Amino acid sequence: MLTIRNVSKHYGETIALSGVSIPFRSGTIHTVLGENGSGKSTLVKILSGIVTPDQGEILFDDKPLRARGPRAFQEAGFATAFQEVLIAPDRSVTDNILLGLDGMFTRRIPRAAREDRAAAVLARFARTPIDLNAPAGSLALAAQQLVVLARAVARDPRVLILDEITAALDFADRESVFDFMKAQAADGRLVIFITHRMDEVMALSDDITVLRSGRVVTTGPRGTATPQQLLQLMAPQGAATPEAISEEVRHG
Repeated sequence: MLTIRNVSKHYGETIALSGVSIPFRSGTIHTVLGENGSGKSTLVKILSGIVTPDQGEILFDDKPLRARGPRAFQEAGFATAFQEVLIAPDRSVTDNILLGLDGMFTRRIPRAAREDRAAAVLARFARTPIDLNAPAGSLALAAQQLVVLARAVARDPRVLILDEITAALDFADRESVFDFMKAQAADGRLVIFITHRMDEVMALSDDITVLRSGRVVTTGPRGTATPQQLLQLMAPQGAATPEAISEEVRHG
């Protein structure tokens, strides 16, 4: 469904990504692992249209993706729930979930249907009751994170990018979100999952990519590497030789 090929991004002298190539298969949960500074955030921003790569290309359905900017990526079928809780605190939960779906001067969703639409989206994964009329800023952090996820899901994306969104959730909501992710993949969509929790990686992933210092160390199906090998692959340069570990991963 989606391929990034030879993508690089520099910020001055800082190399955020260097020659990154990753194939993403439809109908899968593809987890991206890496320490802070590995390039995960830059990858998410590129696939959200926030950042433009310096070189390389993005292929979507085997065609070059020419989208520029967040709105164009959303219209192409991408949606991102970021780790940072980005809400309009003084606006209602309903308004926050449907934010961006309306036009500048017109409502695409009739006023009478807005609350039902927001409730239906939340019901797909939220177990915590949330008052749709409450100001989003009055909610607990975990509930705000669910609103952020609902805003992404409301777009009915083909590619859903989840950036550390489970960290603030309680057990019931987290398990429900996991079930939702599996259902999205079963429906033929692609879920790109960023997480630091190895239990989540091994339980949910179909494919795993490890980034280190802006480069891909390995990409492969879950089960190709053990949790310990993945942790070694993530380690700062010098702690382990990526070529040696990748060789061990390939040959067991």
